[in-house]
Amino acid sequence: MHSSDHNPPIARIATLQRQSYLRPMTIETHQTASRTAAALLVDCLIEQGADRIFTVPGESFLPVLDALHDRSAIDVVTCRQEGGAAFMACADGTMTGQPGIAFVTRGPGATNASIGVHVAHQDSQPMILFVGDVARPMRDREGFQEVDFPAFFGPICKWAAKIDDPDRVPEYIARAYATATSGRPGPVVLALPEDMLSEMTSAAPRPAITRPAQAPCPDAMQAMMAMVADAASPIAIIGGAGWNEKAREHFQSFAERIGLPVATAFRRQDAISPDSSVYAGNLGYGPNPKLVERVKQADLILAVGARLGEATTDGYSFPTTEHPDQTLIHVYPDPEELNRVYRTDLALCCSVDEFAESAALWDDGAIIPFDAGAQAHAEWSEWSSGSKGANAQPNDFALDMAACVTFMRDKFPAESIICNGAGNFSGWWHRYWRYGGFPTQLAPTAGAMGYGVPAAVAASRRFPQRTVVALAGDGDFLMNGQELATAVQHGCDMIVIVIDNGAYGTIRMHQEREFPSRISATELANPDFAALATAFGGWSARAETTEQFEEALLEAQQTSGLRLIHCLIDIEQLAASGATVSGLRSR
Repeated sequence: MHSSDHNPPIARIATLQRQSYLRPMTIETHQTASRTAAALLVDCLIEQGADRIFTVPGESFLPVLDALHDRSAIDVVTCRQEGGAAFMACADGTMTGQPGIAFVTRGPGATNASIGVHVAHQDSQPMILFVGDVARPMRDREGFQEVDFPAFFGPICKWAAKIDDPDRVPEYIARAYATATSGRPGPVVLALPEDMLSEMTSAAPRPAITRPAQAPCPDAMQAMMAMVADAASPIAIIGGAGWNEKAREHFQSFAERIGLPVATAFRRQDAISPDSSVYAGNLGYGPNPKLVERVKQADLILAVGARLGEATTDGYSFPTTEHPDQTLIHVYPDPEELNRVYRTDLALCCSVDEFAESAALWDDGAIIPFDAGAQAHAEWSEWSSGSKGANAQPNDFALDMAACVTFMRDKFPAESIICNGAGNFSGWWHRYWRYGGFPTQLAPTAGAMGYGVPAAVAASRRFPQRTVVALAGDGDFLMNGQELATAVQHGCDMIVIVIDNGAYGTIRMHQEREFPSRISATELANPDFAALATAFGGWSARAETTEQFEEALLEAQQTSGLRLIHCLIDIEQLAASGATVSGLRSR
């Protein structure tokens, strides 16, 4: 008997099982291998159309970094924190309609990046996060920085999985693209065991994925048109899952043809041109009271692409989930959302751009034109006129934010891309800015702080010829201000406006409403943000008055690269709605 036969059968089987787990068909595959799994993964991304990734490098995916060294088709943006990288990928997906790509390492890297995944999920934006993972033999031992990523990310993404087999890399990448872009777009998370990335494979990339067509049902369109024709005071609420330039153009054409008032969902203000004769303004925090009343009094609501989430509907108060005396037509690309929260009278499951095109081309003469669209647009124009309009609120603030935004609106191109995170500061732009092109608004509906600067980096890389502005409060800015270094390193041309009131302003507002004069944990001691920008290698200015802001803005327009304006405002000036500290206390 040969010595190799001395092993008991059970032991031999166990040995073969371990070898198969670590690398199925090892001998045969090595005979035909052509590249590493990491190189294949990068080639698959290129095949799917990826041209940029955002990353904080980690030792867990070194083979991917090595493979990227020889792939000039992909622009690698090196970031300073994984939350910033994930926000950039989310913003990139928002602008392109294709998944934004981020690579981060395991454990701390992945948990930092989870904020971007959550935003992409709630904002319905396509994104793929790749996470370097522990080697497969180390799994389930609480290895170095080990996390069960499918369990961790599962609740906040569309699909989370691990790629254990190099031969299946093309399958997983194709599925990730299909999942991220189909139905309601959203994020996908794929974990990459570090030992798997170095193994060889002869697998080839799959062809590029195309989002499947979702045309609206003709019978449902006929029913919808009849319902709209029978309405006395209809209104549309638009923007959200899958919204794009095609949807914007066609829906605007349809709405203008019949005079239908159109409101945009929270932070979806570029879903229709502000110059449209039927644009009624935006819903969300601090909307025009006349628009709120118009939605409440509407007998028919046509929601297209919007989930009708908590922010858009002010806590599901208009429309309410049961909306008595109101008819709800809900157009959405994912059947799981239809009738999930709202009782829906007519549900259309289709792509919003294909729906908009069908509506624009529909002409059976059944719809009687409304005059409400022009009325609603006039109300919005008055509300958003800024420091020059009838609704202008005289004040003694040295730096008047309404006047600043009005001035900026007159000087900057309509195609400027405005990026912001969370905070009351954004309300001045939501109210007074004109989001004239698409895409021109990058702002998280999930309300995450720290989004503006990373989003501006992504926008500058994606549209280097356009004016890009990042807006940030003082608290918001220091969530991801380190990405100024990324902006400078990668030659980003962008303006950052920091609105500094020495407080977490939104929370202070709520605090003054609920517990007047009892300030707790909301005051901030801030650095000199202008000096900080200079230290990063950018141009900067400091503004304490409206006139100084205007001068700084004009000067910033004459230069390039990173530019930052540090605006110091009085905490009394709490919000674009006119809320003040003294006013809240006097209640």
